Amino acid sequence: MLLTELLPADRIRLPLQATDKSGVLKELVDFLAERSSGDAAEILAAVREREAVLSTGIGFGIAIPHAKARSVATLGLVAGVSKLPIPFDAIDGEPVRLFFLLVGPEAAAGLHVKALSRIARVVRREQVREALLAAPTAEAFIKIIAAAED
Repeated sequence: MLLTELLPADRIRLPLQATDKSGVLKELVDFLAERSSGDAAEILAAVREREAVLSTGIGFGIAIPHAKARSVATLGLVAGVSKLPIPFDAIDGEPVRLFFLLVGPEAAAGLHVKALSRIARVVRREQVREALLAAPTAEAFIKIIAAAED
């Protein structure tokens, strides 16, 4: 599975408008719900419940909020970049600017884990993170992801 298969250009928000953690989660969930069959309220509740267990801020200015939701038929992914660093309770204590929201049905647990791993692998390189943060368009963002997946 490639991230570019899950993340077409119309699923990338540049820039995000929200200025706090709660707002970013809602903005990303609404953005995903507009592009899938899922119920935004149910997805947001699932994402917030998961976030309450342990922050999905993985460090290096990246967060990968994720959850499983009954109203979602297939694995869905959206991404966004914030102009300003957002406090996110990340494991390294640093604020976050680069976000990937992953939501899937219970039945897709294996794919869900593979996608989380794929995202983490792609963004672990500083050069890739910097390029994604500087991407001027969604199309440029996708090209960076595609090059990093090679």
